[in-house]
Amino acid sequence: MRALGIDPGSRVTGIGIVEGEGSRLRVLHYAALRLGDGPFPERLGHLFREVRAAAGSYAVDAAAVETVYVKRNVESALKLGQARGAAIAALVEAGLPVGEYTPARIKEAVVGRGSATKDQVGYMVQRLLGLAEAAPEDAADALGVALCHLHHLQAAARMNPGGRR
Repeated sequence: MRALGIDPGSRVTGIGIVEGEGSRLRVLHYAALRLGDGPFPERLGHLFREVRAAAGSYAVDAAAVETVYVKRNVESALKLGQARGAAIAALVEAGLPVGEYTPARIKEAVVGRGSATKDQVGYMVQRLLGLAEAAPEDAADALGVALCHLHHLQAAARMNPGGRR
C-alpha cells in the first residue's frame, strides 16, 4: 500500500509518499514544495499540478491531508483552507480516496502523544522510516500524515479482515 501525505501551506506544502507492507515502511518520495510569492491563484494552481503529478508518478493507492489548525489569524486560516482544497481536488482528480487527520491525531500515530512537538515528530519520522538525515520540516510533517494514514488503513483492515461491510 502506498500512501501520499500532504501538509498543506499557502507558501510551502509538504508532500510525502510512504509504502507500507506489514510492519515494513519505505519512503518513496518527499518534498517541501515552495509555492513562491506570486499571486495566490497561481500558487494554488502550482500546488494542484504538483500534487497531481506526485500521485501519478508513484502509483499511490490512498492519500491523506492534515486538517486546518486555526491559531489566531483568520486570513491565514482561509488561505490554508484554500491550499487544502487545491490539494484535495488534485487527489480526487487522480482517483484517490482521501483521509483527513487533525495535527493531534497525526502526532499520536507517529510519536504516541497528541501533544508532541514538531521536533519530536521529525525525529520519529526519521527513525521510523530509516532516513539518514532529517527531512525538511514540511516534508517530515507530510511523511507523518502518510504514516498516520497507513496506520489507520492497516487498523481498519484488521478490524474487517474479509472486507465485509
